Amino acid sequence: MKNLATVDNTLQSWPQVILNSYGTPPIELVSGKGATVSDDQGNVYIDLLAGIAVNVLGHAHPAIIEAVSSQISQLGHVSNLFASRPVVEVAAELIQRFSLNDAHLAADTRVFFCNSGAEANEAAFKIARLTGRGRILAAVDGFHGRTMGALALTGQPDKREPFAPMVQGVEFYPYGDLDYLQKLVATNPNDVAAIILEPIQGETGVIPAPEGFLTGVRELCTANGILMIVDEVQTGIGRTGNFFAHQHEGIIPDVVTMAKGLGGGLPIGACLATGKAAELMTPGKHGTTFGGNPVACAAARAVLSIVDDEFCTDVNRKGAQFTEALLKLDGVTEVRGRGLMLGVVLDKPVAKQAVAEGLKHGVILNAPADNIIRLTPPLVISEDEIADAVKAIADTLAALS
Repeated sequence: MKNLATVDNTLQSWPQVILNSYGTPPIELVSGKGATVSDDQGNVYIDLLAGIAVNVLGHAHPAIIEAVSSQISQLGHVSNLFASRPVVEVAAELIQRFSLNDAHLAADTRVFFCNSGAEANEAAFKIARLTGRGRILAAVDGFHGRTMGALALTGQPDKREPFAPMVQGVEFYPYGDLDYLQKLVATNPNDVAAIILEPIQGETGVIPAPEGFLTGVRELCTANGILMIVDEVQTGIGRTGNFFAHQHEGIIPDVVTMAKGLGGGLPIGACLATGKAAELMTPGKHGTTFGGNPVACAAARAVLSIVDDEFCTDVNRKGAQFTEALLKLDGVTEVRGRGLMLGVVLDKPVAKQAVAEGLKHGVILNAPADNIIRLTPPLVISEDEIADAVKAIADTLAALS
């Protein structure tokens, strides 16, 4: 057997072999357990990012290890030319969670599996196109992925402009402005295929939709035969204290996209469509080689077996504990979000410095904006770890002051 390539120093070798999409990371992580990770120097950190809201059950969760190990020893990959039980079981469970046990809604809902949030949104984009209508309305500052279709839906010009021209037909509305959206639809309501939104905009600073906005969009879509697409890539799988964030308002979208936390660390995305939206995709219209991979679905099944209603209630409790403690810190003016998806608003534009400084105090942070620290920890984080994390954040901010 051929000897594989080895490197003496991971961080030094990184820029020599990895395309410069991210820059060189500050540390090398080598192991994790629950809500903590360790680097190659033996330093331990409380992980408040969880791979950007991915590791909902933390690191090395025994249920995921067992599920993946068992499945890969039996059947690893079959493509979508053949069926496998884990795929059908995960789809059935997602439909049940989406429909809230409404038998009629469940019977009208179908799932498309893929590998990422961007791919899930590409599938949703295609479903919208299949309506025969030409316009899709997306939110300013929204983020839906970096593939060309998902990027066209992303309301951040700095991300789109280097890759122009974009896919045509997308128009943008101010997030949360229902009046503006109604006027935009009214210009030609019969040509609007879909309205897409995130219940909480994560990449621009954890900005929740105003109360009642999702309900207003649902009513607007219903009145005009428009598909309502809700991007739950970051907010889904219990992150906000409900399995789906749109369930806080009690609405039913036509299409829901998800990924991140679904596989608990393994790459899997899904696009759910219900009613007429579920009938638009037909054989040959879309596909993906790895989507619905039995191993990724085994991981998702393990996640879904744990993230139940009681688990989500606990997420809300932990989120409230986190929020209350953070609001007491010097330099923090506001904490927004839901559950364990929180945006810590600072009184100075030092969030990016806080990310670097936080490593010195044993905490992994993220800064989507100059004055915002985003916290998306593993949903299994303990009360003691939350208390330790708050102290680390306090020490971090004190060091920057």
